[in-house]
Amino acid sequence: MRKLLFIFALLLVAFQVKAQELNCTISVNSDKIPGSNKQVFKTLETSLNEFINQKRWTNLNYKPQERIGCNLTLTLLERDGDTFKGHIQIQSSRPVFNSTYLTPVFNFKDSNFTFNYTEYAPLLYNATAFESNLVSVISFYVYTVLGMDADTFTLNGGTSYYTQAQDIVVQAQQSGYLGWNQNDGTNTRFTLIDNLLSPTYSLFRSTMYNYHIKGLDYLIKDKKSGKNEIAKSILDLKSIYDNRPNAFLLRVFMDSKADEIVQTFSDGPYMDVFKLKEDLLKMSPLNSSKWNSIK
Repeated sequence: MRKLLFIFALLLVAFQVKAQELNCTISVNSDKIPGSNKQVFKTLETSLNEFINQKRWTNLNYKPQERIGCNLTLTLLERDGDTFKGHIQIQSSRPVFNSTYLTPVFNFKDSNFTFNYTEYAPLLYNATAFESNLVSVISFYVYTVLGMDADTFTLNGGTSYYTQAQDIVVQAQQSGYLGWNQNDGTNTRFTLIDNLLSPTYSLFRSTMYNYHIKGLDYLIKDKKSGKNEIAKSILDLKSIYDNRPNAFLLRVFMDSKADEIVQTFSDGPYMDVFKLKEDLLKMSPLNSSKWNSIK
C-alpha cells in the first residue's frame, strides 16, 4: 500500500510539472530598504516563486522544454510596516525554431507598484474578485506573458489570456491602487491590456506573429527571406506610427526588440536597409544610436 501511494505521488508530481506553463526566475531587490533583517524579502521571493511557477494558469499541458522562460525583478524602494512600494520588471522569451537562440518577447517596467504583504501570508489568486494588489499585479503579468507568447505562435492566439488579464484590471479598479485605471497615466497596466485587445492595434498583434513565425523562425532555413519578413513586419509597425505616432505598443515592442533588430540586420546576407533605418528612427528616436549602427 505504501509503495502504491509513493508511485501515485510521483505521478502526481510529474503531472503537475507537465502542466506548469512558466519557468520564471524571481528576484526581490531590497537594497534600498534600511535595516539588517532581510528575512521577509527572502520569504516573499520564495512565495512568489511558488505562486508563479507551481500554479497551473491554463488548461493546457506544457512539456518541461515548452515552459515559457521569464524573469521577474521586484525592486523595493520604500517600506512602511507591511506596505511596500517599488517597481517591477517583467521579461519573457521564447526559443527560435531550430536554434538555441531565445528571442525576447516582452520587456516591461511597471513603476506603479504598491502592495501590502505579511510574511508567510499565502498568495492566493481569486479569478472573480480583487483581494490583494500583489497577487493581482503578478497574475496580470502572468496572463500578459502567456498572451504575448501565444501571439508569436498563432495569429491572435493570446486573446483568451489578454481577456483574463483585462478581467483582473476591471476587478482592481476600485481598489485605490495606481495602474488599474485610465486616468493613472499612459505607461500602465490599464493602457497595456486595453491596447492589446483594441481593434485599433490589431496590426501590432499580427506583426508579432509574422515577425516571429515568418521572420525569426525562418532565418535558419533561408536567412534572406527571414530578414525580408522581419523588415515587412517593421513596415507594418510604421503604419501604426503613421496613424498614432505616440502609440504605447510601439514602445513596448522596441523595448523588447531593439537590440535584436540591430543584430539581425547587421549580419549577412546584404540587403538595402536605408528605408528600414529611416522608419526605425522615426518610430523610436531614443534608439537612434542603435539604428545608426546598422550597416
